[in-house]
Amino acid sequence: MIDFLNWLDGVLWGVPLIVLMIATGLYFTVRSGFFQFRHFGWIMKRTAGQMFGSDKEAKQSEQGMLTAFEAISTAIGGTVGFGNIAGVATAVAAGGPGAVLWMWLTACLGMILKQVEVTLGCYYRRKNEKGEYYGGPTYYMERGLGTERGWGKLWLIPAVIFGIGIFSTFFVTSSNLTAAQVVSGAFKLPDLTVGGITVEGVILVGILLCVLTYLITSGGTKKIASVFSKLVPFMSFLYILMGIGMILANLSQVPEAIASIFTNAFTGTAAIGGFAGCAVSEMIRVGMARSVYSNEAGWGTSPMIHASAHTRHPVEQGLWGSFEVFFDTVVVCTITALSVILSGKWTDGSNGGTLALNAFAGSFGTAGSILLAVIMVIFTVTTSGGWFTYYLAILEHLYKKEGPLKDLVMKVFYAVRALPGLLWTIYLVKTDNQGFIWTLVDITSAIPTFINVAVILILSSQYFKLLKDYKARYLSIGKMEKDARLFYEDGMKEMR
Repeated sequence: MIDFLNWLDGVLWGVPLIVLMIATGLYFTVRSGFFQFRHFGWIMKRTAGQMFGSDKEAKQSEQGMLTAFEAISTAIGGTVGFGNIAGVATAVAAGGPGAVLWMWLTACLGMILKQVEVTLGCYYRRKNEKGEYYGGPTYYMERGLGTERGWGKLWLIPAVIFGIGIFSTFFVTSSNLTAAQVVSGAFKLPDLTVGGITVEGVILVGILLCVLTYLITSGGTKKIASVFSKLVPFMSFLYILMGIGMILANLSQVPEAIASIFTNAFTGTAAIGGFAGCAVSEMIRVGMARSVYSNEAGWGTSPMIHASAHTRHPVEQGLWGSFEVFFDTVVVCTITALSVILSGKWTDGSNGGTLALNAFAGSFGTAGSILLAVIMVIFTVTTSGGWFTYYLAILEHLYKKEGPLKDLVMKVFYAVRALPGLLWTIYLVKTDNQGFIWTLVDITSAIPTFINVAVILILSSQYFKLLKDYKARYLSIGKMEKDARLFYEDGMKEMR
């Protein structure tokens, strides 16, 4: 079974998906006039520059139920998490330093891919009976493929496959396990024996994280967004500060570490210590898979929360998607990767949260371990909360109208929402087969990514139409159309 899953992982994250992502990323990059590079300053101005300020002009025409900052905080909460620590550490352990370069290159194309999917998510979104906005890939499949392109009910085929792929991550998750390992290792928690039954320290932490997840997701999307807008900036700043400290503590080794990222990316990495060695092809596969798992570009997840945001223009919200990828991979993942490489621990055979913990503990001792443990707890809760909003968006689309069936499904979902992570922690601690979960994680990310990237490629004409309008309105590039339709539902109002 494990051999089959490893084979399937290699196939799904093999040539077809890699070629599709690179080709689609290059297509949008070139046809948009290298937008994510040429207008990088504008992207930063309209995202990071607006985080703590006000924009009266935008607010006059904004539509949505979350502020842009709440949306990006929730989206970053879902992406900047254990994948940035355990996932990146695993990438270096499996692919060597060279895998980092392929993560960066994937992120460069990911900036435009996420901008496209977030833009389409906002454009095709729907307002439910409560006046709440929801959107995402299944919405633009229905309206973009089913209605506008005349696919009829055939849009359900990619939507069902995508939905199954996304919901499979509900049942396959390693966030609880990763954080539990780090916390129990940092505090050296002993096993607890009650009534002759021994419960490992890792499992005890897993139970605590499960309870925290229930608490933070109890208020739904709006409550999560409100909490994350305060929690995520603190979380990110704390981790970046810790990573910078790690780099400064090993400053003399930084040039050599950076050089290894570039040289190994094209030559492969020889066997060192517990590291078995890695060919360039495997390095590319691992780097791309971990990049997508970390920043979720092309995965189709972030559009589900960004579609709920107040925004004056779909592309304006799409800029936040580009910023999200840049911050997640170029900033946060780079800090993790350099920390792991500088520590030298990546060659000792460990991976995941344990490798990250060993790396920081090597430079900062017990204090470093404890601080990383606190950060991992916050990361795990925000990741779980962010993904909770994605599942809600899909369920809202599946059950459009209020009724007994929808109420029942929602009650069951709310009741079991944090249990899979805990169950995986118990299983993997008892079986000591942690590589198995990362194989499943890769598989569950590949399926929806393949479908979503193919769909946004089909719907590319709508994105470029919106981009042309946005550049004319706000960048003074080209001529603006007076009657341009900025949101799909604007046209529906006109038809009524």
